[in-house]
Amino acid sequence: MSPSGEQNLLIGVIGGSGLYHLENLTFVKEVNPETPWGFPSSPITIATLPSGTPVAFLARHGRAHQINPSNVPSRANIAALKSLGVRAIVAFSAVGSLREEIKPGDFVVPNQVIDRTKSIRPVSFFEGTGVVAHATFGDPFSESLTKVVVPLVKKALVREGEKSIDVHENKCLVVMEGPQFSTRAESHMYRAWGGDLINMSTLPEAKLAREAELSYTLIATATDYDAWRVSETPVTVAEVVKTLRANADASRHVTVTILEDLHKAVAGGAGVEEGSMQFSIMTAKEHQRAEDRAKLGYILPYFD
Repeated sequence: MSPSGEQNLLIGVIGGSGLYHLENLTFVKEVNPETPWGFPSSPITIATLPSGTPVAFLARHGRAHQINPSNVPSRANIAALKSLGVRAIVAFSAVGSLREEIKPGDFVVPNQVIDRTKSIRPVSFFEGTGVVAHATFGDPFSESLTKVVVPLVKKALVREGEKSIDVHENKCLVVMEGPQFSTRAESHMYRAWGGDLINMSTLPEAKLAREAELSYTLIATATDYDAWRVSETPVTVAEVVKTLRANADASRHVTVTILEDLHKAVAGGAGVEEGSMQFSIMTAKEHQRAEDRAKLGYILPYFD
């Protein structure tokens, strides 16, 4: 791993659509590490909570939302956070709702994913190397980290007085290729498959976090009902942006409120993924090229 790790920096936050910065934190510095997979989507802000606990924040689509979901440099984002010492990632994302009970404005912490990104995006740190590895991904989000996050989000919203905002869990997220939204036929198909939510950005991010042995959980906010509701007009950018703005303050409040308790949980061993890739690497060391080992050593200790 890169030697640039920050002392006691355990939590990384990836902000999605509408969440480009965090407020009420003390700015420490800005870093922009160049990884073997390039630079991250945006410079990473290191800030401290009132207690002095450091956190790292990265804007997934860039601070001006200039990066298309299909072009997000996810490998660089995950590698950069890992190089700073981060052990757990809390990712935020705007999603479309595929279920009546998940209303625009609600928070959702999913536990499953269906991949519809069509292999357009690089999905593995091992692509382009001569090393083969198969990461387990049956449970795409860290179960122990999610168990900590859900009650913290509920508590944060109650404190904020947002009693009308529901927090849903154990839902399935469909990740589709963009930038266009779904057709009505596709939206109904995803519902028939068991999908509850849809977005364009959680994969390959979650897969890469698993390969880098980082715990990863997603906090999603519903912005619309996608296209499945016949009584509704198809989702538009104007509708999404309106809801994003209405929920931006709640999202920032939730983020800042949960981070202290989340840091304590991770420091205590919650969501630890270290060692999970140890037996996933199939290519014997003597058949691994030196340049590949140097590259992969940036994220995993087995290649140092």
